[in-house]
Amino acid sequence: MSDKICGSIERVLDFLSRACIFIGSCLMAFMLAIFGWLVFGRYVLNDTPTWVEQLALVLVCYIVFLGAAAGIRENSHLGVTFIREGMPAPVRRVLRLVVDVALAGFGLLMFLSCLELVQFGLSTDLPMLNVPESVRTFPAAVCGALMFVFSSARIVGRLANVISNPDK
Repeated sequence: MSDKICGSIERVLDFLSRACIFIGSCLMAFMLAIFGWLVFGRYVLNDTPTWVEQLALVLVCYIVFLGAAAGIRENSHLGVTFIREGMPAPVRRVLRLVVDVALAGFGLLMFLSCLELVQFGLSTDLPMLNVPESVRTFPAAVCGALMFVFSSARIVGRLANVISNPDK
């Protein structure tokens, strides 16, 4: 029974990670298209669409933060691992757990702090886009929440593995 639950949770987490990558990829393609419109407007129509630069800044926030969250799940985030991997197996396991706990803590702190930014930005509009400033800070809150969820799942998995395989 617990294997079915664990498998279901892993599938949901994998889906969330793939969704982050898919959405980030679509936004990257959209950003390319609007920059094409910027160049066309500036050099062909001689009428620069000024909103493109502001929208591109918002899109970059979404692309970066969704990619960072997926990087935590895929274990492809930036890290210096050669020292940890050179340690004996028991020390390596502890260090991996410490890193996951630090990432989960950072993700939770990021989520809570960015929620305050989202609330604060509701009353201010972004120039040229006429949308709340919160649109720019929302992806950071989502990233923090996903970092917490992905790291916490990895912590539970590591602890379950230690409990079920104490000799490893």
